[in-house]
Amino acid sequence: MRKVILYICTSVDGFIADKVGNVDWIKGQDENYESDYGYEDFIKNIDTVILGYNTYKKITEELSPNEWVYKDLQSYVFTEKNIKDTEDIIFVNEDLTSFVKELKNKNEKDIWICGGAQIVNQLVRQDIIDEYHITTIPIILGQGIRLFQESNANIKLKLEEINEENGIITSIYSKR
Repeated sequence: MRKVILYICTSVDGFIADKVGNVDWIKGQDENYESDYGYEDFIKNIDTVILGYNTYKKITEELSPNEWVYKDLQSYVFTEKNIKDTEDIIFVNEDLTSFVKELKNKNEKDIWICGGAQIVNQLVRQDIIDEYHITTIPIILGQGIRLFQESNANIKLKLEEINEENGIITSIYSKR
């Protein structure tokens, strides 16, 4: 059975975007340092990416407006908007948890939960995420879009791995 993996960056104080939704602060302590911080190793085992409309919009309007960055993955964007599917992206207006459970039962590579916070927290409340890959960026934002909400379930985790590179710490947890 495939795994559902949250792979996401957060500030030290737990935000995935600043108060206006920007992510331009996602950098290590040496801003000239170049690395993929383990992304290529992670993506080898992924064939599906799930994201919400706000994350999709941020990617297509600001981060990569000329090219869909996940073109080699089956992308599902959850939205209530009526948007026509593309070759690379399927827009979904269904129950998220049921949809992910159905995908999980297929015999394929793992599923990446890319964001945003609403998508993440719905899956956390239903305890559907199998692994948490949390990359902590060395910055305190003070306010913004919080990764985890107070209304989430109590889920006990086991630290599987921890890596540090350029002040960025990636912690990988599985459910206990």
